Amino acid sequence: MKEIYKNPVFYYIAIPSLIALWPLLILAVYLPNVEENMSKEWIEYKKAEKIMGEILTLDRDRLNSASAKAGAAKFDYARAVEDIASSCGISSTNYNISAKPIRRATGGQKTQSAMVMLKKVDITKFAKFLSTIQLRWANLQCDSVTLTRQKGFPDLWKADLEFKYYH
Repeated sequence: MKEIYKNPVFYYIAIPSLIALWPLLILAVYLPNVEENMSKEWIEYKKAEKIMGEILTLDRDRLNSASAKAGAAKFDYARAVEDIASSCGISSTNYNISAKPIRRATGGQKTQSAMVMLKKVDITKFAKFLSTIQLRWANLQCDSVTLTRQKGFPDLWKADLEFKYYH
């Protein structure tokens, strides 16, 4: 058997045979998979396009704030928290904001810290608030969260959030 590998005729037949099988393999195996994957991707794209249209109709302000970077107002904790809290169903009497002045961090970047305290909020409103504010403001980072359950209530919490915004 080892002698067949030493014979050059074997290579003259084996290599062209493999080269001839390659297009057949592509046509028989890979091309149907590509067409199937393409149709799956097209279906996913149509679903995503529908969701993007819904987001556009429901929250046009997000698009406006993303597209108007040059003329956009500076980030303000009071305005940001007020907008997000009202959209999450948290009344203005159930949160406090304590923002610190803007300062320069190492590397010349400006940062601003703030403490936000949500009083008497259920866990779903809290989760929606936190996820929405961080989605809306990409440079906003939540450094710490402390949840304290209110006594006598199964789903009533006090949440202390520490935020840092990078200008």
